[in-house]
Amino acid sequence: MISSAMQDNGNDETRVSKTMRKKEMLDLQKVGAELIDLSEFQINNLLLDEKLRKAVLEAKRFKSHGAKKRQMLYVGRLMRETDAAPIREQLEAINGSSARLTAAHRRLEAWRAKLLADDAALTEFAAAFPGSNLQEIRALIRNAKREKDAGKPPHSYRELFRLLKQCSSSNPS
Repeated sequence: MISSAMQDNGNDETRVSKTMRKKEMLDLQKVGAELIDLSEFQINNLLLDEKLRKAVLEAKRFKSHGAKKRQMLYVGRLMRETDAAPIREQLEAINGSSARLTAAHRRLEAWRAKLLADDAALTEFAAAFPGSNLQEIRALIRNAKREKDAGKPPHSYRELFRLLKQCSSSNPS
């Protein structure tokens, strides 16, 4: 006795096909959810079908969980009607640039912490970023330490970060 699935290979292929369609549908809904999580500015700058753009912006405005869920399903359906590859590429570009900016921000924060903790770090910073205004950096480090000790607002601490950011952007090494 042979099972019905083994008798008809065509039936087995439709099951796989249905599973693949379902998986693709869920992937498109996830892409739609990523679109909804973007800011309105980012959504407006994406190359999207106008109907899809309106649906995504509408989904951002819903407060009710049920209404938002229905709108997300609608966005998923619209995603199935459009070519999702360019949308995915645009989302990857947004997420990639965001990750790079976050990493750069963390590197600058690490430099600031190192400069405040160790006096020898300034020479290391000068070697890494030649042409930096070391006198101004030294003054901001001194003032940031004083502000911290006195319990004052961290004005120089923030200014130090801005100056480090300026130095790193003028010296992309």
